[in-house]
This record gives sequence, structure tokens and C-alpha cells, in this order.
Amino acid sequence: MVAVRFYTVVEMSLPCLCPCPSSSPISISSSSPRYHLRNTANRRLHSSRNCRTLRISCSSSSTVTNQTEQSSFNDAEMKLIDALIGIQGRGKSASPRQLNDVESAVKVLEGLEGIQNPTDSDLIEGRWRLMFTTRPGTASPIQRTFTGVDVFTVFQDVYLKTTNDPRVSNIVRFSDIIGELKVEAAASIKDGKRVLFRFDRAAFSLKFLPFKVPYPVPFRLLGDEAKGWLDTTYLSPSGNLRISRGNKGTTFVLQKETVPRQKLLATISKDKGVAEAIDEFLASNSNPVEDDYELLEGSWQMIWSSQMFTDSWIENAANGLMGRQIIDKDGRIKFEVNIIPAFRFSMKGKFIKSESSTYDLKMDDAAIIGGAFGYPVDITNKIELKILYTDEKMRISRGFDNIIFVHIREI
Repeated sequence: MVAVRFYTVVEMSLPCLCPCPSSSPISISSSSPRYHLRNTANRRLHSSRNCRTLRISCSSSSTVTNQTEQSSFNDAEMKLIDALIGIQGRGKSASPRQLNDVESAVKVLEGLEGIQNPTDSDLIEGRWRLMFTTRPGTASPIQRTFTGVDVFTVFQDVYLKTTNDPRVSNIVRFSDIIGELKVEAAASIKDGKRVLFRFDRAAFSLKFLPFKVPYPVPFRLLGDEAKGWLDTTYLSPSGNLRISRGNKGTTFVLQKETVPRQKLLATISKDKGVAEAIDEFLASNSNPVEDDYELLEGSWQMIWSSQMFTDSWIENAANGLMGRQIIDKDGRIKFEVNIIPAFRFSMKGKFIKSESSTYDLKMDDAAIIGGAFGYPVDITNKIELKILYTDEKMRISRGFDNIIFVHIREI
């Protein structure tokens, strides 16, 4: 990507992108009215769709790829795309393990033979969506503000050969209602990989204003600080994936076409139209052949449910409406919710498979835990869990009270 510096101090780089001793327990009966979710008006708006079971094709390893993914991305590219799943803020909140996985996948692709001389290829032309960027020490407050916010969409437009005015433009779209910020740079091709650029204009296009608002950066006065370069180190043969490295040492991963799973997670991050997006995702992967999904082991963080929270966090936790699920191979399962620092709610149980893609959960060992001590909570809960979709990174299921859940597998 490209970098811009405020005249004196601020640089901007907009991307092209426990043991529990016995004591008197708290008792909550699963048959009591208080235990059940009370806010029925806020349950699933499309309740008739909650009971629908949609199937998708699945390999024996439970890793699912649809026809679009198979035709657009090769195996090495899918490893990079998989490594991006669950990373917040396009890399801002990535763990060391996640960063290492992305870096390893990037290096593999950079060592493969993609499009030769990508700057001469028509495949580099067009709009690219920023999926990930590293955060070097030179990253500016503007870059951290914009690229680290998932509800904003960040693009890079590249037009080098199809216009008489070659340009590289960075776009931050705040929302369809608010508008966007576009920072443009005049560009030229240096060689088969490198593009030179110089920022020369920028403006906010806001939906509620009939005119553009100039971005307050004196490009003409910045001199060499308005200049930079961008290397394309990998361009996929399909033209749907690009890896670039900028003059500030930043690595960028950009896509033209996002796989269905990425589109769904992006919708969840914006928290608008999620139920419809899930239905669309499941329908696009449907298959008349009965597939049998396994409840894969690991730690699964809940990122969305179709049920709004009640006013009792313990009910939410006991029904899997918050926190994470930890699945063991030996048929054990645990719901775990962090309450406040150093305290968490834990509810353990067992699961057995009752039919295809369906599991019966019996949760009967609950406690509020602080350090090495715990206070038991008398809760018994039985839940039928239906897996609607799963792969190694994401799971969609239907659980308590026909609530739809989306979980991401933690690394």
C-alpha cells in the first residue's frame, strides 16, 4: 500500500488496502420460568427459517470448499485465506500465532509462480478489498484508526494501463449511508513488480452533503513525503488474490473475490442483515445428499446468535448464548464465559450423537470460578445441537430454543 505524511508529525498509510470446594449452591431450575428466555419478542424474527436444515457438501476431513472456492483459489491460496479467518481489525488484534500463520502462508505464495510481471497484467487492474495488513512501527494514527475498524470497508483501486491517467487510490468506506474517504495518487510502472506513486488529492464523499469535502493534507508541500512505491510480490493466476509490500515495510493481502465464508464473517462484523446472510450462505452450499457433520474438537468462540441476550447473564451463559464452547474428543463439552477479570463461569457436560449431524448435550456441572476456587451453581440443562455447517475454522449450528449460532475456532 501507499503512505502519506502530515506536514510535520503524523504519517498516514491508507491500505490499498479448578477444584470447587463444597458450599451452598445457587439453585436455578431449568423448569422454572426464570430460567427460560423471557424476551420472546426478541427471539428469531424469522422463526419459520430456524427449523430449516440446510446441507452442504463436505469432505471426509470436514473441510468444506464449494465450487467457487475451488475454481478461484488454489490450495496454497486457501491456506492463506484460512489463516485470515477470525483475525480482527485486518491484523490489528492478531495473536502471535495468527501472525505467524499468515506470514508463513504469504511466504509460500511469494515463492510460487504467480503471474509474471504483475504490473504488466490486466489482472492487476480494478478494485481490491484489503483483508489484512501488518502494523509496522511507522503506521500512522490515521492508518490505525481506519484499517483496524471492521465495520469500515477498505479498498484499493488500481488502474495503470486502462486509462490515460494511471492511478492508485485508497478508499475507506464508512458505510453505504455515511459515505467514504478517497485518497488518490498518480502512479507509474517502474518494472514488472513495482509501481511508483505520488499522492496528489483526497476528499470525503458524504451522502448527506451535495459536495465533496477536501481532505486537509497539503500534498504539494510534502515533497518526497508524498511519494512511495508498492511491490506486488504475488498475483494469483485467477486475478483474485494479491500480496503487496510497501516502501514503509508493510505487507498487504488483498482480494477481488472473497469466498462465501469471508462474506458471511464480514456481514457479522457489521451486524446488519446477518440472518439473511446465513440463509444465503447455507443455501449456496446446499446439497441434496445427506452429509454427516462431526462436532469438531477445540475451543470455539461464539461471534453471533439469532437470540438477543436476556437480563440474566447466567441464563445466557448456561444456554451457550455467550462465551466459548470447548469440545473434547471423549464426548465432553464445556461452556466458558469470562465474567470479570480473574472470574469466569464454567458449565461442563457430555454430548452424544443422536442422529446425522445432531448431538444431545447434557450440561450438569456449573460453577463460578476465581483462581483455584469455585462456587457451584445448581443448573441442569439439556440441549439438542444441530450442526448446519462446519469446517476447520467456522461452525453454524442450531441449539437451544432453535437459536442459530456462529462460532469461530480459536487457535
